Amino acid sequence: MKETMDELRHPAWWRIDEILARLVRDLLAAELAAARPGRSLAPAHAWPEEVDLAADLGADSLDLMGAATALADLLGFARAGMQDALLAHTRLADWIAAARASLARDDSVLTFRTSGSSGTPKRCAHPLANLWREVDELARLLPGRRRVLAAVPAHHIYGFLFTVLLPQAGQEPLPVIDLRGASPAALAAQLAPGDLVVGHPDFWNAVAALSPRFPADVAGVSSGAPCPDVTAAALAGGGLRLLQVYGSSETAGVGTREAAGAPYRLLPYWRRGDVENTIERGDERGVERFVLQDRLDWQDDRHFLPNGRIDQAVQVGGANVYPAYVAEVLAMHPDVREAVVRPMRPDEGARLKAFVVPADGYVPSMLRAELNAWIAERLTPPERPAAYSFGPALPRQPGGKPADWIIDAWS
Repeated sequence: MKETMDELRHPAWWRIDEILARLVRDLLAAELAAARPGRSLAPAHAWPEEVDLAADLGADSLDLMGAATALADLLGFARAGMQDALLAHTRLADWIAAARASLARDDSVLTFRTSGSSGTPKRCAHPLANLWREVDELARLLPGRRRVLAAVPAHHIYGFLFTVLLPQAGQEPLPVIDLRGASPAALAAQLAPGDLVVGHPDFWNAVAALSPRFPADVAGVSSGAPCPDVTAAALAGGGLRLLQVYGSSETAGVGTREAAGAPYRLLPYWRRGDVENTIERGDERGVERFVLQDRLDWQDDRHFLPNGRIDQAVQVGGANVYPAYVAEVLAMHPDVREAVVRPMRPDEGARLKAFVVPADGYVPSMLRAELNAWIAERLTPPERPAAYSFGPALPRQPGGKPADWIIDAWS
């Protein structure tokens, strides 16, 4: 069958061994780590394809089932009729081969999951054609790239766009170098003109703290969480062209900017929605509307500035409560430096839980009793957290987004 123009422009990304292997490794590493927090694993990029997930990495049957479910969901094994292609094997090479076979049958849709930073992780299906449409625009904004240096995993939508698809958007595939085993201090020695460095805000914060000087024609990209303006300005002062991308797992990229504090510009195929806090995307199949998790201050119909997350009410005991408000009340206590509140997971209960960063030198056991009295005077019973956890900093994912936590056994 003669290839269509779209197929000629957009190659079958999974046919390149190293790209598909990196995607499968990154997803497996994340799933195995999440299944048993504290598990010690070698960096995923160092796993040989002959590694045995059970014998060499210690994965048991439940670990393998969870990882197989996640990989099959991401790549659409069910659409290809290959739902049971993974559990009979424990070698990484066999999982990569199964992924390739499934994609050869159907690679039309990929399903990413939200981080769960604002609740239960959600599945977000994206037609591959939509992802290529974004990559075409990103490639136009980042011409002349010769290599991609990646500090992000390939199985999240941001990493997939920039370290899987973007390197294949030109006539020749770009090499991808994994930065996750190196310190930010070592970055400068690895850079060359034409490089694109794909990072997240925590990575860029660490790089900016070193006051680096970048070679000519090096670009960076940041997404996944807001990049602080002071960080973006410091990187620009060192000669880096930093492209910031605003978006989410639900929408993929929505807008971009290059100057710290400047408004984001919508990507060409997005438009401001008629309903507040919505954006729309249209094609021959119709119009899709997405509700955003952030308030946007629109400068005009194409430019906006994010202005904080929209507080979402949750139900506790039949009443609407606002975790962000509860966290504000806790943070007003003089011995609390920071606090975050979210609903318990189903296995933990049906109330709110709080993570508190005490002021320096304050003993958590003493603070817990004080907080119970503090909230009793200020919050209704459904608003009061039923469990407290304490630590030196709020829990966050490597990319800087808020993370869930396990309730302390003695909470």
